[in-house]
Amino acid sequence: MQSHPYDLTGPMAEHTLGMVVLQTDETLEQDFRRLFSVEEALIYTTRVPSGAEVTPETLTAMAQSLTQAAALLPSAARFDALGYGCTSATAMLGAQQVAELISAPIGDVPVTNPLTAATAALRALGVHRLGIVSPYVASVAGPIRAGFEAAGFDVPTTLSFGEAQEANVARIAAHSICDAARHVAGTEDLEGLFLSCTNLRTLDVIDQLEQELGMPVVSSNQALAWHMAWLAGISRLQAPVGRLLRDMPALG
Repeated sequence: MQSHPYDLTGPMAEHTLGMVVLQTDETLEQDFRRLFSVEEALIYTTRVPSGAEVTPETLTAMAQSLTQAAALLPSAARFDALGYGCTSATAMLGAQQVAELISAPIGDVPVTNPLTAATAALRALGVHRLGIVSPYVASVAGPIRAGFEAAGFDVPTTLSFGEAQEANVARIAAHSICDAARHVAGTEDLEGLFLSCTNLRTLDVIDQLEQELGMPVVSSNQALAWHMAWLAGISRLQAPVGRLLRDMPALG
């Protein structure tokens, strides 16, 4: 066998993002493929074991596997930002613990999550009084509301679909999400809405709802993309969904 010389090149894109996605999530990766161009960002994903039924117990159990899951991201990649794809588990575990578990095998790279990203996004949009739409049961949706309140937001209204099965969450119809958002917006004097959950198909309803309701509408995946973009030094996304991604307000 003959050997032949070769040259090495650099990354295939200017920026590199790493994602820890739930085993049961069917939406987050698809949304990120729509939002980021392949020329702008490489996106590597790994999966963390997660329960088919969403309960406080199945969510907090992910803490046992987060470091191992993050370690499966390619070690040769030089990540600009890392993201954990679960709003509800972050509310229960805490953003600091999530960041420590994910960064342990990778090193000094910024780590974010949908809850941290959404609080930063809503502040950047000037929203202080918001309503929340969550797909999950009260024991899961409640800590998300508490997380926003702990961050200084006024959250007078939270609406839930009361769903515990992840497979159903990923298939909740767009018109149901819109109906829920309209209901929340009509019950209180709000400045914005948050559509919670990375498995909820929200990208195609955000622009419609913002135009109809006259207020910013932020979703878990949209906020996570915005936050990771800023952490990585990306100033524009190829699919500017909603006011957040059209305006790309700077981090506070």
